[in-house]
Amino acid sequence: MQYVELHGCSAFSFLRGASLPETLVSEGARLNLPALALLDRDGVYGMPRSHFAAKQVGMKAHVGAEVSLCSGARYSLLAKSREGYQNLCRLITQMKLRAKKGGGAATEEETSRYSTGLICLTGGEEGPLAAALGQGGMEKARLCLEWLIRIFGPDNVYVELQRHYERNEEARNQVAVALAREFRLPLLATNGVIYATPDQREIADVFTCLRHHCQLETAGRLLERNSARHLRPLEEMDHLFRDLPEAIGNTQELSARLEFTLNDLGYQFPRYPVPPGETMMSFLHARVQEGARQRYRPYSEQARRQIDRELTLIEKLDLAGYFLIVWDLVRFCRKQGILVQGRGSAANSAVCYCLGITAIDPIGMDLLFERFLSEERGEWPDIDLDLPSGDQRERVIQYVYQQYGRLGAAMTANVITYRGRLAAREMGKVLGFDPDSLGRLSCLVGSWEWKDPQDTLERQLREGGFDLHHPRVARFMNLCYRVQDLPRHLGQHSGGMVICQGRLDSVVPLEPASMPGRVVVQWDKEDCADLGLIKVDLLGLGMMAVLEDSLKLIRQHYGETVDLAHLPQDDPQVYAVIQKADTVGMFQIESRAQMSSLPRNRPERFYDLVVQVALIRPGPIVGQMVHPYLKRRQGREAITYPHPSLEPVLQRTLGVPLFQEQLLRMAMICANFTGGEGEELRRALGSKRSQQRMREIEAKLRRGMSSNGIDQKTQDEIVTFISSFALYGFPESHAASFALIAYASAYLKCHYLPAFTAALLNNQPMGFYHPSTIIKDAQRHGLKVKPVDVMVSDWPCTLEPEASGSHPFCLRLGLRQVRGLQQASAEALIQTRTQRPLTSAEDLTQRVPELRKNELVMLAKIGALNPVGTLGEDSMKADPAKASRNRPRRHRREALWQIERAIQPAGPLFENLHSEEACSPLQPMTLEERVAADFQGTGLSLGPHPMAYRRSQLPRTVKRAIDLISLPNGKAVQVAGCVIVRQRPGTAKGFIFLSLEDETGIANVVVVPKLYDKTRLLVARAKYLIVEGEIQNVDNVVHVKARTLRPLNVKSQPPPSRDFH
Repeated sequence: MQYVELHGCSAFSFLRGASLPETLVSEGARLNLPALALLDRDGVYGMPRSHFAAKQVGMKAHVGAEVSLCSGARYSLLAKSREGYQNLCRLITQMKLRAKKGGGAATEEETSRYSTGLICLTGGEEGPLAAALGQGGMEKARLCLEWLIRIFGPDNVYVELQRHYERNEEARNQVAVALAREFRLPLLATNGVIYATPDQREIADVFTCLRHHCQLETAGRLLERNSARHLRPLEEMDHLFRDLPEAIGNTQELSARLEFTLNDLGYQFPRYPVPPGETMMSFLHARVQEGARQRYRPYSEQARRQIDRELTLIEKLDLAGYFLIVWDLVRFCRKQGILVQGRGSAANSAVCYCLGITAIDPIGMDLLFERFLSEERGEWPDIDLDLPSGDQRERVIQYVYQQYGRLGAAMTANVITYRGRLAAREMGKVLGFDPDSLGRLSCLVGSWEWKDPQDTLERQLREGGFDLHHPRVARFMNLCYRVQDLPRHLGQHSGGMVICQGRLDSVVPLEPASMPGRVVVQWDKEDCADLGLIKVDLLGLGMMAVLEDSLKLIRQHYGETVDLAHLPQDDPQVYAVIQKADTVGMFQIESRAQMSSLPRNRPERFYDLVVQVALIRPGPIVGQMVHPYLKRRQGREAITYPHPSLEPVLQRTLGVPLFQEQLLRMAMICANFTGGEGEELRRALGSKRSQQRMREIEAKLRRGMSSNGIDQKTQDEIVTFISSFALYGFPESHAASFALIAYASAYLKCHYLPAFTAALLNNQPMGFYHPSTIIKDAQRHGLKVKPVDVMVSDWPCTLEPEASGSHPFCLRLGLRQVRGLQQASAEALIQTRTQRPLTSAEDLTQRVPELRKNELVMLAKIGALNPVGTLGEDSMKADPAKASRNRPRRHRREALWQIERAIQPAGPLFENLHSEEACSPLQPMTLEERVAADFQGTGLSLGPHPMAYRRSQLPRTVKRAIDLISLPNGKAVQVAGCVIVRQRPGTAKGFIFLSLEDETGIANVVVVPKLYDKTRLLVARAKYLIVEGEIQNVDNVVHVKARTLRPLNVKSQPPPSRDFH
C-alpha cells in the first residue's frame, strides 16, 4: 500500500503556506510519496513549479485548488481530466474578475456550473462539511453532503479526515465518518499540509500575523496549535489512521483517477486572419517582400538569400502567425502615431526588419540570425516591442484585449518575493520593533547587488548598533533568512502579454491587476515559457515617451518635423557632447559608470555608441574586458586575438569579445558548431545552468577546437570568454536598438533642449536622475526655467517664447511638479481660469472648490499664488505669458495669509465689514527660506543650489565639483554636496559609488568596502556629505576616492536620492 498526500498548500497561497512547491516535492520524494496534490488558495499559482519539480524526481504532480465560497467555506477541488482543469480555471477566473485584486468568492451556482471533471474533498476545518456542522449540526451537514453529491456526483465526493491532535477536530472526524457511512462516500486521509517539515511551522505563524496585522507575542489562538501540518510518510499516516485503513488506501485509488497533468494544457497560439485565398505563410511572404523593397535599395542578392532562408525556417517551424500578430501590433502603433521599436534578438532578423518591427539592418550590421531563431532552439522566438510608457502603451495593450477578447489575452504575472528590505520590514513588524528601529533595519538590510561573503546580516546589524544577543534581534535574523524568496503577493510583469486561440481562461486562471482594465494570468513569464505559452512583450520605455513628447513639442513650437528614422548620422556636435560625458538625461549613457568611460572611449560614430551601450554591462565587467577594450581604443595596448581564426569575429571590437553574437560565432569558427548549436551553447551556459549540461557542451566545444588544431591554453582562454559571456553578455542587436534611442535622445538634447527637457520632466519618474538634477543641468546649458504659476502653468511642463536667452524658448514648470496636488484639482483650476482670470485668493477658493486646503497652502508656499489678483483681466486674456512676465508679484507669506483668510472667513457678524488691511503684516521669506519651501513643495528649486548658501561657511579647502577637473591625479581633496545617486553594483566587488551635486555640477565619489563597513548608516541615509579623499583624474575622468565621510547640515530638504541596488 502507498500513501499520497492529496491536500498540500504551498507558499503560493500567499501568507498561508510556508514552503515553496519545489520544497514540498523534494520532501515528498525523500519520504517516498509517489504523488502530491497542490491545492493553493483560489489559484494554481505554484503548479508549474510543482509540475517541473515532480518531473525531475519521478513523482506525479496533481492539480487542484482551494476555492473560496461566498458562504465562507472553501471547496478543495482536484482536476481529474483536462475538462476538469478547464472548469477549475474558469471557475476561479469568474470569481476573481468580478472582485477586487486579491479577493473573490464563488457562488454555489457557479460551482455547480463548472463541476464536471472535478473531484471535491470535504476539506478540513475550513471545508464545507466543517462549516455545516458548526452552523447547524448533523442536519445541516447532511444537506451539505447531499448538495456536494448533486453537483459533483457520488463518485466524485470524498469525506476528508485530518488528524492534528486537536480535540475538536477529532470530534468532527467521528461525525464525518458516520456521515460517510450513511451516504456511502469514501473516506480520504490527508494531513492538510501547509509546510514541508515541522521546523517551518514558525514561518506559517509569521504569515498568520501578517495576515491579521498582529504580532507574534499577542496573536494567541490565531497561531498553529502544534507543528503537525507537515508532509508525513506512509508509516506515520498509517499509524495515525490505523482505525480507518481504507482512508489511507483511498489516497492511492484517487491518485490513480487523477489523470490530468500540465503536460495536457491544450494551449494554442492564435491564428492570424488572412484574406480569402491566402495562407498565413503566403500573406507573411507578401508583407516581407513589400518591406524588403522599401528597406533595401537596391534589393541585393545577399538580402534576398537571407530573407528566403529566414522565411523557409519560419514556415518549417509554423511561426507565420506569430510574426503576423507582432506585425499587426506594430502597424496599429504606426497608424495611431505611437512610437514603437522592436529590440532584443529580434533585431538579428531581416524578416523583422522588413516587417518594420525593428529598425536595425541585420545584414548591414552582420548580425547573427541564429541568436534569434534556429531549428535546434526548440522554443518560440522572443520579440520585444518598446513603446512610450503611460497612456500610449496602454492603448496598445487595450488593442490586444480588443482583438483577442478579455478572456483571450492577459498580462503575465510577476511574483513579488521576500527580499532584503521587504523581509526586514515585515519580520520587524511581527516581532514588534518600533518604527525607528524598523527604519534603521530597512536601511541596513538593503538590496545592494553586491553581496560580500563577509557582509552578513549579523554584521550589518552589529555595525548598525543592534545587540545580536537580544532574543528578539536573534529571532529577527533567523526569520529574515528563512523567508527569503518566499512569495509575498502577485504583481504584473512590465509588459509580457499572453494571447490564446479561444479562451485563455481554459488554460490558466485570470484575475484583475491593480491597474484598471488589466487582467493577469496566475503564472509568471518563466512559468508561461516553460509550459509553452507564447507571450509578446509590450515594454513601456520612459525614453520612448520622452522622444514622442519631444517631437510633438518641436512641431508645436518650432514648426519643424523631426523624423527619428532619418536623423543626421554621426552629427559632430552630438558626439562632441557625448565624448565630454555631458549626458545627463540621455538614454543608457547617463550613469556614473557610462560617464566615466565615455571620455576614454570617445564615440565618434554609431557603432562606437553600440559598443558603448554594451560596454558597461555585467558580461564585459565580469569577463574583465572593459579596461582592455578602452586601452586598445586609446592605442595603449596592442590588438591581439585568442586565435588567428577569430580575427573576423573580433575585429570590430578590437580583439575583445563584447557581444553574445560573438560568442556564437567563436564556437562556429573554432569548434565547427552550427548557428543553432552555438545558440544551444549560450543557453546551456546561461541563467538556468545545469552543471551536467555545461560539462557536456564544454566537452563538445573542446573536441571541436582540438579537431581544428587549437592548443589547450587557447582553448582554456576561449572557454573562459564564452562562459562569462553566456551568463552576462549583451546581444549586439539589443545594444544596437538601444544605441538608436541613445543617439536620438542625445540629438534632441543638443538641438532642442527646451522641448527635450520638458518631455523628460513630464515623464518622470524615469532614468537615473531626479527632476532637480535634470533642471540644474538644463540651467547650466543656458535654459531659462520659470516657476509654477497658477495663472499660466498647465499640468505638464510647457514651453514659452524667450527672446533674450540662448534658446528660443524657456521652460515653464507644470502643476504636476507640485507635491500633493491632484491632477483633477489642477485641471479644474486650469478650466476655471480659461473662462475668466482669477482675481484674488477668495475668488480662487470659491471658483475652484476642488482645491483642498493642503493643496492651496502648498501652492502658496512655493510662490505659485503670488500673481493671483495682480493682473488686469484684459491683459491676461490678450497674452497670458507676456502678462505673467510683466505683472507685479506678491510674496509667499502674503499669499498664505490671503489663503487662510479666504478659507476661514470672518463669519456672518463681520461679513459686510470692510477690511482696510488687505495685505498681510508678515515679512517676506528670505531667499534660503524660499529654497527650502521649493524643495518641500516640488522637490526642486530654480534658485541657487542649497550648497550655494553653505559655501561661505565651508573651509576654502572644500572644492566645488567644477574645480575637480583641474586638480592633478593623486592630490588630497575635500568635496561636499547633496547625495543624488547611490550605487553598489553587483560587479563592483563591494565598492559604493556616490554622486554629490553642488551649485556647479556633480562630483563622483568612490567608497571602498572597508570605509563603507564603518559608515553604513551614513552612506545609506545622509542627505548631504563632506568627503575627504584623493583625486583620481585620468583621461579627464574624475573621481574622489573617499578616506573619510562626514554629514553636512543644510537647512533645505533635498530631493530623494536615486538609489540603484
